[in-house]
Amino acid sequence: MQEIYPIIKHLHLTSVALSILFFIARGIGMLFDAQWLQKKLVRVLPHIIDTILLASAIGLTIILSEYPFQANWLTAKVVGLVLYIGFGTIALKRGKSKGIRIGAFVIALLSVGYILSVAITHNAMPWS
Repeated sequence: MQEIYPIIKHLHLTSVALSILFFIARGIGMLFDAQWLQKKLVRVLPHIIDTILLASAIGLTIILSEYPFQANWLTAKVVGLVLYIGFGTIALKRGKSKGIRIGAFVIALLSVGYILSVAITHNAMPWS
């Protein structure tokens, strides 16, 4: 299993980068009411990227034998992910006004920042 670790880690990190970049692009598109947000590829591609991201994350937890609710830092990443998904949904779809969407977009980006800092430090409280 260890020989596949670098491949899955690279896949995971690549899908993280693509997911974040695509979220930022869609957030900017939301700010300017961009018509390209309605294209089918733009609506489907994030789900494909995020599925690869989740599958690679699960693969890494299995290879490393570190699991959420066992390793505090992974639990923190899962909580951050839930916040990111919730606020991201409000920012891109469910926010009733542009102000609410912008606020949710900022909070979603802060959640991403937290997730990244936890991933780098393997500490649920990376600021300490």
